[in-house]
Amino acid sequence: MTTRLWLIVGLTLLAIDLRAAITGLPPLMGDVQQALALSGTQVSVLATLPVLCLGAFAWLAPHLAHRHGTHAAVCAAAWLLALGAALRAVPSPTALFAGTVLSGAGIAIGNVLLPAVIKAHFADRIGLFTGLTMTLMAASGALAAGAAVPLSDAAGWQSALAVWSIPAVLTAAVWGLPATPGAAGRHRRTPSPTRKPMARPSDGSLLRCALAWWVSAFLGLVSLMFYVLVAWLPQIMRANGYTAAESGLMTSVMLTIGIPLGFVVPVTAARMRSQRFLVAAVATAKLISLAGLLLSPALGWLWICLLGVATGSAFPLAMTLLGLRTNGPRTAAALSGMAQTLGYLLAGVGPLATGLLHAATNSWHAPLAVLIALLIPEAVTGMLAARPGHVRSTPHRCPPLPAPALTDTQPIHNRKGVEQVLTDG
Repeated sequence: MTTRLWLIVGLTLLAIDLRAAITGLPPLMGDVQQALALSGTQVSVLATLPVLCLGAFAWLAPHLAHRHGTHAAVCAAAWLLALGAALRAVPSPTALFAGTVLSGAGIAIGNVLLPAVIKAHFADRIGLFTGLTMTLMAASGALAAGAAVPLSDAAGWQSALAVWSIPAVLTAAVWGLPATPGAAGRHRRTPSPTRKPMARPSDGSLLRCALAWWVSAFLGLVSLMFYVLVAWLPQIMRANGYTAAESGLMTSVMLTIGIPLGFVVPVTAARMRSQRFLVAAVATAKLISLAGLLLSPALGWLWICLLGVATGSAFPLAMTLLGLRTNGPRTAAALSGMAQTLGYLLAGVGPLATGLLHAATNSWHAPLAVLIALLIPEAVTGMLAARPGHVRSTPHRCPPLPAPALTDTQPIHNRKGVEQVLTDG
């Protein structure tokens, strides 16, 4: 099997891992709570913990990739995810929370490295492979949510949680193969004094780059909206008079609509010099659908379908910008780490704050109104992030190095001796 085909297989397995372990838990929450005698507070923390872990551990990914290579870092992320998924099957609250943290850490690292892998190995097909991975993420997330209860009925909730360690182990095996360039089995050559070393993530900062902040804020607001709806849409629709079964089906339909859009949107965005039209279209669709749920809930199915189009387009668009707004794999990893750290920490607050607001007002009108208001900063940051250009890091003030650091914009003939390191890290 050729190296490129192995990379595609590895990328496919990685994408499958990045949603299933998160979406497979909520449908089983009632069984888990009853089996482990969890309190209401513990259940609330457990529901929020995966998203918070995505932000808390995302910053580790660029540093792991620099020190050990991108492929080895992906392999480690897959092992963390496999261990966490297996640990959650142990009938103990401590094991459940520890496994959730480990799974979240693995998913966070994999999320950050995904754009860097695509940028490094498929730079000529960013839209195509981003679309492929977004589609697989959406499909695996929907599959995990839909299969959770049948698997639990057939083999118990422990098996339904542990089953997602299987694709994670396969992912680790593929990315750990010595046959793939830069994999864990291949040692990186230490640059000689005549070679230009790969710059570390700390050699430059994106924190003073406005474009990096716009991309980060857009991803955060898009993610906040998505996770709030996933967490609370069934309750919102039940409050509007729909049955529990129909409310759950509405959430499933919203997620399913996003599966083909996960492919179409990145491919379309990559062909555009500016993606502002897509940002405006997504914001408009969200505004109409959320306003419809607030003002005319009787047409719930219409608003749910439109909301599926909007949310199914927004996240793939934000992830595509991580590749389009950078000029190399190292910068893509740095921007992805920054955006997902800040973005998911912001997103993690959303479901909890929405629940508290609902409890305080005893109505879903105020939470829906807040979501509509948040469309303003989402649209503004999205418009700024979608403008043509690349992020640029700002060097820290530090003593000069013996040799200048390699940058993503250097011509390829100046990269003698470090091509493998660039591919690796």
